[in-house]
Amino acid sequence: MVEAPTRTVERALALLAAICDRGSANLADSARECDLAPSTALRLLRTLENTGFVAKDEMGIYRPGSRIIQLGATALSSESLVDLARPVMEKLVAKTGESAYLSVEGHAATALYIGIMQGTHSVRHTSWVGRTIPLDVSAAGHALRGEVNSDGYIVIERGVEADVTAIACPLYSQARIVAALSIVVPSYRLTGSDAAQYGRLLVSAAAEVSAQLSGSPKSGSDKGSEEGQP
Repeated sequence: MVEAPTRTVERALALLAAICDRGSANLADSARECDLAPSTALRLLRTLENTGFVAKDEMGIYRPGSRIIQLGATALSSESLVDLARPVMEKLVAKTGESAYLSVEGHAATALYIGIMQGTHSVRHTSWVGRTIPLDVSAAGHALRGEVNSDGYIVIERGVEADVTAIACPLYSQARIVAALSIVVPSYRLTGSDAAQYGRLLVSAAAEVSAQLSGSPKSGSDKGSEEGQP
């Protein structure tokens, strides 16, 4: 009674591992690598796709899905990306007094908060680490999609919460967006000039982290770094 479901899980995990190891694979290659009949592999891949662990493009190629990326980011966040971003997040809080967040893309078109540096104001945004927010209405979500202004950041007022403004910009590893850095501010104390200054600070901070992730500064980051100095 126990063996059949256990075997199914083992086969699904083997398929998932094969796709993650390759980066992408079609049905035939996935089935062959895991020594499965194509019909069995297809059934398991559909389950993995429906749950967000793999994604299939229009050419029938399977890739790691948002759910596996989210779980990986969560598992590694305490000792990798969060640690890497912590010094610049501390600087952002020191210069703005506002809470700084680090986000990655989560499951089902969401952004997942994986790190926070609490602001120093008595009224400040409380920790949302571990929570997800919709990509399409949040500053972090727009940044994760690369939807920023010509200066490299985006400002969203009342996107997720009333009376709160968020400013965000993407973090890159080479040319790929891997995370978003954001500042969350009660709207009543944010002026237009503040938003522009905080945006420049974010771009500068993001360029610093992106350079470490990429091994070299991303194109244009030096300019953003200079402009981000108060």
